[in-house]
Amino acid sequence: MDYTTSSAGRRTKSAAAGPDGSTGPKISRPALMAVLVCWLLVVFDGYDLIVYGTVQSSLINDTGWGLTKATAGTVGSLAFAGMMIGAIFAGRLADKLGRRTTILGCSIAFSLFSVLCAFAPNAYIFGALRLLAGIGLGGLVPSANALVAELVPVKWRSAIATLMMSGVPIGGTIAALVGIPLIPVFGWPVMFMIAGLALVVVVPLGFKYLPKTAAPTSSTERGGFGALLKAPYLGASILFALATLATLFAWYGLGTWLPNLMQMAGYNLGSALTFAVALNWGAVAGSVITAWAGGRFGPVRTGVVAAAVAAAALAVIVSGPPVGVVYAMLVLAGVGTHGTQCLIIAAVATRYPAHLRGTALGWALGVGRIGAVAAPQVGGVLLAAGMGVNSNFMAFAGAAAVAAILLWVISVRIKSTPESITTSSVSTSTVGITNV
Repeated sequence: MDYTTSSAGRRTKSAAAGPDGSTGPKISRPALMAVLVCWLLVVFDGYDLIVYGTVQSSLINDTGWGLTKATAGTVGSLAFAGMMIGAIFAGRLADKLGRRTTILGCSIAFSLFSVLCAFAPNAYIFGALRLLAGIGLGGLVPSANALVAELVPVKWRSAIATLMMSGVPIGGTIAALVGIPLIPVFGWPVMFMIAGLALVVVVPLGFKYLPKTAAPTSSTERGGFGALLKAPYLGASILFALATLATLFAWYGLGTWLPNLMQMAGYNLGSALTFAVALNWGAVAGSVITAWAGGRFGPVRTGVVAAAVAAAALAVIVSGPPVGVVYAMLVLAGVGTHGTQCLIIAAVATRYPAHLRGTALGWALGVGRIGAVAAPQVGGVLLAAGMGVNSNFMAFAGAAAVAAILLWVISVRIKSTPESITTSSVSTSTVGITNV
């Protein structure tokens, strides 16, 4: 008889486990509500990430803070630096202290500090608040994905992990759409005030619906980074982290600089923000497409294709095509960049045991945030050096190509065994991740 582990840590009989280790097609209503709450929090996570790109021009031109394109890129990087800290440590805390506490703590932090950004009197305090908000933003995604992976049947784990991440571009789309009418009328601070809705609406739902799970680390299996960075996980952990770094460089570089780049290309603010909408719509579509393709062909193999599509689309933009083609290529870039990141998260969530899952997600996303930190600064430096708009698109296309290569290496060197473990009592040798 097969068993699963309940949220309280008790082992119970599973329903009709199939040969692939799945525990049946149904997701319970409490689990569904918890997944929905996590998804809504990820939507606000995405909003708070992309909102800086929508207000960047206003911060440079309207605040009197003395920001240049280069210093604005540095300020944009501070949130990603905080995310790097949050992702690494929150993933470990989620494994050690439980998912619910970590998720709620991160959500309260990023909502509160984002609202305070609206009242920042200068660039220094604004940057410090973005750094603190970033710690919460970075900690939410690995913690939420670790919880969701435990609440749904193994059969659905990869698809749900991918669909969960659709919340990021949906939040980004909301930021761009809201910014078009509101920024000219109310100014940039209103965009950060909207972030407070998470604190007053979604966080209370989290207290109600997120289950109080026990820490999954067992007495017989070592958790933490010490176990993650040793055989049989070392090679996979490094490759997943590097692929995440390259993907996030492309995705967040575009998210931070795209409106400003299009304004430099001659479009007004409203038109420039519609390009950001196209990118984020592509990312939403990419979440759905890659959820299906990842389940059918495997998340790593699908990630190779998705990253290659993003690289090709951005290369086409560099050639200076008609505006309609630019919109189409930005949609494909959104599909490829964000879709690739969704697939990496799905691969990590399904290929590590429960006692390492949060740590593995935090490690990949934490190291990957180096790319997110670097992208706004690199974009600003390239522009400040007079290399033009296309230099940014070339840099982001190159990063997507690197991600495709790294994922191809993973697909060749890591065994394509069935999905990962449903209980921490199963030997880690069955995870299907080999040292490379």
